[in-house]
Amino acid sequence: MPNHGTPRDLLSPPFVDGDGRDLTLADFEGRVVLLNIWATWCPPCREEMPTLDALQAHLGGSDCHVRPLSIDRAGLEPVRRFYRETGIRNLDLYIAEDTRAMLALAVVGLPTTILIDRIGRERGRLAGPAEWNSPEAVAQISA
Repeated sequence: MPNHGTPRDLLSPPFVDGDGRDLTLADFEGRVVLLNIWATWCPPCREEMPTLDALQAHLGGSDCHVRPLSIDRAGLEPVRRFYRETGIRNLDLYIAEDTRAMLALAVVGLPTTILIDRIGRERGRLAGPAEWNSPEAVAQISA
């Protein structure tokens, strides 16, 4: 994941978790967050989700979280169905309004993954899919 030399301020669109709670990125300050913007209708997104699930199982905890932010217009049910069908067990559910999320986060294509530091600044960004549970990705995020 390309890291920025200087951390960048980051806007947060409002989003909802799987229990219907309203959240923003500020709710995760104090933790490193790997925010993945995706949708169930996006083939590269679907392919990389199991690797994000494995990354959350490996690195996830009180200090680091993988946050998949779906922009599916049909709501949480397609995301829940996708998780069930693919065996996603370690990732939480989050959804945001597509246009609002893409504009706030300056996303031009899916998937886009943003590394956010403990005080809510963007440290790096990758447009396109990745093998998130690879030793290289785990080492980079751990650092």
